[in-house]
Amino acid sequence: MNWRVQVGNDSTSAVFDRAETGDGTTVFVCAHGAGGNMHDKGVLAVAKALGARGLDVVRFNFLYKEKRSARPDPMPRLKETTEAVVAHVRDELKPRRVIIGGRSMGGRAASMLAADGFDCTGLLLLAYPLHPAGRPEQRRDAHLPAIRVPVLCINGTRDALCTPALMERAIAPVSAPWQMHWLDGADHSFHVLKSSGRTGAEVMGEVADVTEAWVSAL
Repeated sequence: MNWRVQVGNDSTSAVFDRAETGDGTTVFVCAHGAGGNMHDKGVLAVAKALGARGLDVVRFNFLYKEKRSARPDPMPRLKETTEAVVAHVRDELKPRRVIIGGRSMGGRAASMLAADGFDCTGLLLLAYPLHPAGRPEQRRDAHLPAIRVPVLCINGTRDALCTPALMERAIAPVSAPWQMHWLDGADHSFHVLKSSGRTGAEVMGEVADVTEAWVSAL
């Protein structure tokens, strides 16, 4: 199902991917990363994998991608867009539970919304960008302790934007339930080396397994 979502004086595209099974009570509003969009392979793979486990997914474009720009919107605009999409989801689908999050920058925007007290059931962060590549001292974690909803954060152990030791240190002060899951050998895009003996489909299966269990326990 394709939607147009009003965001202030602008509008953007969103797509509702109904799950193959499930009762429609829970929707994951999934934002894309800085270099991606709602149709990129990573976002589509997540939507397909989670949909097969009964979780409805709504994908959307941030405004800069809708305008075919490569430069991400400022964080307040990213947050405003996410809020607008969630409001549209609630009006159209009336789900009992809304999980927000997404890949990399999109997940970071959702986490900052949650830290502001935004009404959501939980946060699903995929490849959270804790720091710029090669600059672990520039951590994006100051807001994390303010989060009060359950969090599932999935990162690869080879992610250049999220050093495992630093991430474990960053979430130590968080009092909300935070489940950290590490994909062995995966990079920021959840890709694994051929030498690992694993396929991309197997990695996405792991993501789906962990997410399904987490959602069931919410």
